[in-house]
Amino acid sequence: MTCETKTWLVIPLLFLAANYMQYCVQGEPQVPCLFIFGDSLSDSGNNNNLPTSAKSNYNPYGIDFPIGPTGRFTNGRTTIDIITQFLGFEKFIPPFANTSGSDILKGVNYASGAAGIRAESGANLGAEISLGLQLRNHRVIVSQIATRLGSPDKAEEYLHKCLYYVNIGSNDYINNYFLPQFYPTSSIYTPEQYAEALIEELSLDLLALHNAGARKYVLVGLGFIGCTLNEIYTHGTNGSCVAEENAAAFLFNDKLKSLVDIFNNKFSANSKFIFINSTSQATENSIGFSVTNAACCSSGLHGECIPDQRPCYNRSEYLFWDEFHPTDAFNLLTAITSYDTSNPSFTYPMDIKHLVDQEINMEFEIINEFTAHLSASQ
Repeated sequence: MTCETKTWLVIPLLFLAANYMQYCVQGEPQVPCLFIFGDSLSDSGNNNNLPTSAKSNYNPYGIDFPIGPTGRFTNGRTTIDIITQFLGFEKFIPPFANTSGSDILKGVNYASGAAGIRAESGANLGAEISLGLQLRNHRVIVSQIATRLGSPDKAEEYLHKCLYYVNIGSNDYINNYFLPQFYPTSSIYTPEQYAEALIEELSLDLLALHNAGARKYVLVGLGFIGCTLNEIYTHGTNGSCVAEENAAAFLFNDKLKSLVDIFNNKFSANSKFIFINSTSQATENSIGFSVTNAACCSSGLHGECIPDQRPCYNRSEYLFWDEFHPTDAFNLLTAITSYDTSNPSFTYPMDIKHLVDQEINMEFEIINEFTAHLSASQ
């Protein structure tokens, strides 16, 4: 989001981004490692060799990424790519499918396009790596980390310091609940019951992550799934969002935020969970984009870019890259509001920056208390 967007929004954005990037290249990352779980909003290449139509390792995807198409479903970076830069990592976190030669001690990206919380979600498009399978892959990596560090105990101590980013659930609606021709879930569950079932399954997955050493969690809610271009086109709403789908996203988000409170109370001594409200961010961050009703690339049958077609030239003006996924410009705004904002309607109960700062702040408090104790005893 640069040249042609509204000046009042662009200048602060560029200033913030420049400051973050300058800060991040200095010293060590704010966390030793980052593990990423999710769907196409975070996938960086795990679907490339799967038999599925949900893949993006071809032009014009990656047209603004340093090395071109990688399997990211956007023209440049994903939101978590940019957050990775804000956290101070020199390189992007590698996909699980391509960890050979990578430093897995820095983290792994397990996200898979079309994946959902439920195992069957997204199967209408072909193979995908559901959240349950992503956790299985994570256990493989944890075992390898234990081998590298010398013992499971040392691995657990190390993994306690890492950040765990979980952004999944859209396909449980777009490629499950709202596709009755492929899935029976909408005839089995009311929207309220379905959201509850998803949160229950997600909570078990998060507990499994906790057992594998996770202590710092970023849980990202659903965006306006009914406002994606493909859903609008499919439902023929004349440009209006699909209200039923957005209502379902709100139900899921409310329950996810409540789950954050439950887990923070349950694990108050040694763990912290935060919730990123994607609907609030989307409403705020869409301001300033001059094109919100069309995709930057020419899209095919499943809403993804047609291979080798020339996309729009003014990509910073577009909110949508294809019919489902945002542009790098929009991802940048989302990353900024996720990483550093004082607005509790965006990040609850804190943002990512304060989440990763907690351990450092605790160390300072201990030092200050010790110094004060020494002074009092002299």
